[in-house]
Amino acid sequence: MKINKTNKKEIEGSRIVLVRKGLELDAYIKDPAEKKYISERLAGEKNVAILNRLDHVVLFRSLESEDIPKTTRLENARKAGFEMHPMITDHELRSVTVINGGVEQGECVAFTEGMALTNYQFLKYVSAEHSKKHLLQEMVLQDEGLSEDHVEKLENLVNAVYLTRDLVNEPLSFLTAVQLSAEIEKMGKASGFSVEVFNEKKIESLKMGGVLAVNKGSVDPPTFSILTWKPENAVNDRPIVLVGKGVVFDTGGLSLKLTLDSMDYMKCDMGGAAAVAGAFYAVAKNELPVWVVGLIPATDNRPDGNAYVPGDVITMYDGTTVEVLNTDAEGRMLLADALSYAKQYDPELVIELSTLTGSAHIAIDKFGIVGMGNAAREVMENLKASGEQSSERVAEFPFWDEYKEQLKSDIADLKNIGGKYAGAITAGKFLEHFTDYPYIHLDIAGPSFNKVLFNYRGKGGSGVGVRILYHFLLDRSH
Repeated sequence: MKINKTNKKEIEGSRIVLVRKGLELDAYIKDPAEKKYISERLAGEKNVAILNRLDHVVLFRSLESEDIPKTTRLENARKAGFEMHPMITDHELRSVTVINGGVEQGECVAFTEGMALTNYQFLKYVSAEHSKKHLLQEMVLQDEGLSEDHVEKLENLVNAVYLTRDLVNEPLSFLTAVQLSAEIEKMGKASGFSVEVFNEKKIESLKMGGVLAVNKGSVDPPTFSILTWKPENAVNDRPIVLVGKGVVFDTGGLSLKLTLDSMDYMKCDMGGAAAVAGAFYAVAKNELPVWVVGLIPATDNRPDGNAYVPGDVITMYDGTTVEVLNTDAEGRMLLADALSYAKQYDPELVIELSTLTGSAHIAIDKFGIVGMGNAAREVMENLKASGEQSSERVAEFPFWDEYKEQLKSDIADLKNIGGKYAGAITAGKFLEHFTDYPYIHLDIAGPSFNKVLFNYRGKGGSGVGVRILYHFLLDRSH
């Protein structure tokens, strides 16, 4: 999706004018009859008015009044972009200009963001005769307060979400752990961050027991990707480390999942890895002055003849022994090794994203991210504020030490699952064991993949995690 800016006062071609109810329309429409029609329509319950000309259309869209909280108005503007996209599609428009007709600059940007994200499609495996490809290729913003740089950064962020969705939507028949690392390398070359990939022999030499245990049932080797963005003008002396779960497909292993409504969409179990890669693309492309390191352990989880089994005791990268009681709790095994590995960077903060638990999904559905951690209160509040800004909201769960009790094992240092209750929290406490730095765990199991269309977040991979991380790092870079 191409997003441009124009300084022209007189706009030709199809356009969308964003207004508030009651504002004068003289600058955008001259004909008295047309102006009367639009004013009357927008003054009522309708929030859209259309003028269908011979060679273009002019659409007017009213947004909420300013007495509504700003974050709500921004999200409603994104949803307005989603709602108007079918009209753009119906008129077969390839380009449309979005005109700020009296709304806040942020709302104009959010509207464009929502429509651009709605325009995403994953058609790689759809034959031409069955494809219904959107024709919209370009959006042009007319807003005097916006700079070219601001618009370019919006375009880069939208494309970062596109790339993240592509990764999540790819099936295992293409996206093995090795291919995931290769795709991340491509993203690095396109945007400017560096990537180092550990192969199976390197992972074995490092004794990453969690990664190797999950990989035992697979015919494909695991990978461990290290992403680095360290500009000369970085504002931080110690890196912020982002860790993403990269289970490219999860059968549950010998603790086999149900096929229907469980295993059938488990290509999305690398949503955390995809979000980290997408965030790096946006950060590097937009040249944020912040030092960031990404760690992505990757494998599939299968029940082959040599797969790890319930009852096994695994020695992890840091020497911790873990009694495996459920091979479907595999993500935390990979992530534990990555979190231990992160210690060598002496990080300022580690944020880990993963499609980790059904418990998180059950708790808050697809409407937000379950978050918890031991980082300073200010850090968590800043992350939550970034979530409100991007509408990738964080529902913070308690992180009390009492939850550790459920992870005690009779024969090893830890069990890899807790008890019947608080599964999302005990998973987070398991991971905390492998940290010695400020840590935040984000469980994106609910919002990472939509089985049905969900506003501008689409159907399939949503790309959740990219925008909250980007806005958080943008705020830290000032």
